[in-house]
Amino acid sequence: MIIVLKPQATQEVIDHVIERIEALGFTPHLSQGVARTIIGVIGDEDKLQAEPLQAIAGVEQVVPILKPYKLASREFHGEASVFDIKGIKVGGGHLMMIAGPCAIESEPLLVEIAGKVREAGANVLRGGAFKPRTSPYSFQGLGEDGLKMLKATGERFGMPVVTEVMDPRQIELVERYTDLFQIGARNMQNFDLLKEVGKTRIPVLLKRGMSATVKDLLMSAEYVLAQGNRRVILCERGVRTFEDSTRNTLDLSIVPNVKGLSHLPIIVDPSHATGRPDLIPAMSLAGVAAGSDGIHIEVHSCPEKALSDGPQALLPVQYAQLMEELRQLAQLLGKTIDACEGVTV
Repeated sequence: MIIVLKPQATQEVIDHVIERIEALGFTPHLSQGVARTIIGVIGDEDKLQAEPLQAIAGVEQVVPILKPYKLASREFHGEASVFDIKGIKVGGGHLMMIAGPCAIESEPLLVEIAGKVREAGANVLRGGAFKPRTSPYSFQGLGEDGLKMLKATGERFGMPVVTEVMDPRQIELVERYTDLFQIGARNMQNFDLLKEVGKTRIPVLLKRGMSATVKDLLMSAEYVLAQGNRRVILCERGVRTFEDSTRNTLDLSIVPNVKGLSHLPIIVDPSHATGRPDLIPAMSLAGVAAGSDGIHIEVHSCPEKALSDGPQALLPVQYAQLMEELRQLAQLLGKTIDACEGVTV
């Protein structure tokens, strides 16, 4: 449930309410909006009673949250969340444009791709150092060496970086190099991993599982939020259906659906959703038109030589053309693509 405080509640009142909630054995989560301050109360729902909470001085109303996801819900946080990651905002009309190779293969190649996507307008650099592959014999990534290359390249071009973490044992290592954890589709319901990244203060990009419902995705986000990490960005990357002409089926209805249910930003990954470069531009534009808070695209200078997911990567020149179209659409819709600052490409 959530506790709505009286208007213009002082810090003393807020501290007192939080103290009483904790004394009753529950966990408080503070959300301060423009007009109202509300406190989410998390605990055993069978033991949550509104009466003792309603009696606390400074409380105006106690409202039950009926949805199973509490902290991710619009009831808990009515305004769309906006997160700032090293100067790049996502949500609330700010579009996060993530681009880069599927896997980090070498530093010269990563630098080449990063320079080109940044020049085109990308504001977050992606690259996998640990790769979850269907076959155990496929390229699995460069590990810490790859992370070092990613961090150095991001700093060189003034771009925040995102990379996947696959196991709780990797968190401490990956945390030293990344600005944004990516939880891949295969790990969306790896609850131990979600809880551990929730204990960090690194933002989390949470991809929808290949057979996950919207509720499943939001419940996974709840695991992260419940541990104290408030910055979770959702990602639609396609779901499995009977269709076999694309890698997956891109469900763009999830974008307005999630925005009605949750305050969390949501972006779209048309690379993994379609697996086809010829479809990526149209699906990127459709994603922004549907209201997504960003686009996640794989780019490679020579897809035929890529060590991972080459067939679905755009060439840098194709990405530049697409970004020009996305900028025009963003302007038409009143949205902003923050530019990386401080470094000249």
